[in-house]
Amino acid sequence: MMNNKYLLDKEGNPVSCSDLMTWAKSFETIDRRVAFDTTKGVAVSTVFLGLNHNFGDGPPLLFETMVFGGTLNDEQVRYSTREEAIAGHAKMVERVRQSRRFVNRVLYVLGLRTP
Repeated sequence: MMNNKYLLDKEGNPVSCSDLMTWAKSFETIDRRVAFDTTKGVAVSTVFLGLNHNFGDGPPLLFETMVFGGTLNDEQVRYSTREEAIAGHAKMVERVRQSRRFVNRVLYVLGLRTP
């Protein structure tokens, strides 16, 4: 069976970990946060998951970006590498900003919001 547990090395990159106790103990102290931003009450969080969330073929999915609040609430994207996660986080923050602008324009057109 393929290993599904990962730790972060000193540079923050995932490395496979076959020992359950080592893996579990690391989660007591590691900082799993990759990035966190808020925009007008909407939070975008990207974290290291520590477990492979790819339940099919392909590379392990070890990082996740989620949106909390707003029109994109519960939107999530998973990534294999830290670099992908950082880039994906920035894209999601921009999507949140664009969705807020769109909603504000609709409310303005409907007369429910002033410019």
